[in-house]
Amino acid sequence: LGVMTIGAHAAEFGSAAEAKAMFEKAVAAVKADKAKAIAAFNAGTDGFKDRDLYPFCANAADGVFTAHPKLAGKSLKELKDKEGEALGEAILSTAKEGKVDEVDYKWPRPGTDAPVQKVSYVTKVGDQVCAVGYYK
Repeated sequence: LGVMTIGAHAAEFGSAAEAKAMFEKAVAAVKADKAKAIAAFNAGTDGFKDRDLYPFCANAADGVFTAHPKLAGKSLKELKDKEGEALGEAILSTAKEGKVDEVDYKWPRPGTDAPVQKVSYVTKVGDQVCAVGYYK
């Protein structure tokens, strides 16, 4: 019997598939009970925090974050990535009800300053634009 080892990189960070699974779970949670879902996202409970994976949401109308580990209450609309790209605008304009899209941008991993490629799955759920991103 061979033992397959997964590199530290794979175990340390969430994969695209894990991000997509969390995203789908987050969307279902918002549809079921928005207030409870937003509270869980902000607290990182109910399985909504896994290494570098977490859902974030903003009001579709004004672009203010309703859920984010560090940016809740701040403007997603004004958010730019580390290369000055208007990433918040891209997420808000891309998100459509009943449709999942991907937005690519440069963002540092938690606890670092160096921007790396990140992809977020985004959608609109009622009055919320929600996403889960993973690092490539």
